[in-house]
Amino acid sequence: MTTEPTEKLTVSVLGTGIMGAAMARNIARAGHTVRAWNRSRAKAEPLTADGVHVTDTPAEAVSGADVVLTMLYDGPAALDVMRRAAEGLRPGAAWIQSTTAGLDGLDDLAAFAAEHGLVLFDAPVLGTRQPAEAGQLLILAAGPGEHRAAVTPVLDAVGARTVWTGQDGAAGSATRLKLVANSWVLAATSAAGEVLALSEALGVDPQSFFDAIAGGGLDMPYLRMKADMVREGRLSPAQFAVSTAAKDARLIVAAGRANGVRLDVAEASAARLARAEEQGHGDEDMAAAYFASFGEDDQAQA
Repeated sequence: MTTEPTEKLTVSVLGTGIMGAAMARNIARAGHTVRAWNRSRAKAEPLTADGVHVTDTPAEAVSGADVVLTMLYDGPAALDVMRRAAEGLRPGAAWIQSTTAGLDGLDDLAAFAAEHGLVLFDAPVLGTRQPAEAGQLLILAAGPGEHRAAVTPVLDAVGARTVWTGQDGAAGSATRLKLVANSWVLAATSAAGEVLALSEALGVDPQSFFDAIAGGGLDMPYLRMKADMVREGRLSPAQFAVSTAAKDARLIVAAGRANGVRLDVAEASAARLARAEEQGHGDEDMAAAYFASFGEDDQAQA
């Protein structure tokens, strides 16, 4: 049963895609006042049924807000929207920056926060559509300890657990951990697709592979989940879209290069996801990277 929060906050959610919409709903259900904005207002309109006020502009959404939460495509998109919101921002407001922005992108966002007197929390999340809708995301967060009480009610509304990685949101310790975690997620997803593709190419029933590894050290629920999505044709609606995963893969590769590390698996994942996107699977779940194993004429084999 939802109970009224001790302190009712006004929260602005900028970006209501798969993750942002679920987060806005859960914040509203926790009893806070929520104003939301999305580039396509039509995609945000269903939130009104949950008591969310949908606005026409970012500035209107953030006007007087105690907390601003951004969940947009990438760092440049988040910076563009925050610049458009600037006239409505209240100095001293907390900014929960949950966009997967990459290291360079976060530097620009931190500079914007300092310029406008915002308290920045670097707070990307781990999870997909289902945990987001259930308010069960894992939040990786960095930000000043003396201001965490201001954002805790919002983080508690959208996540099952918050892992604090540092005191300085501008330093990007949470974003760095998110890139590491996503590198594993993308590698595992690519491996799941290749297992299915190779099985088909060699005339092996994929189920025989899963039966062979069942219960052993090679078995993994995530592998089975992504493989089943492909085998059963459950790629839409996406839990985490190919286009977004491709962007994250590029950020991971760039972060590795900037720090003297070559990430061959991440580079291959980025290429597979880009190929799947070019084949028309961009809006499907990232498990659709499976199709990158085939030419266009071969996709009918799936």
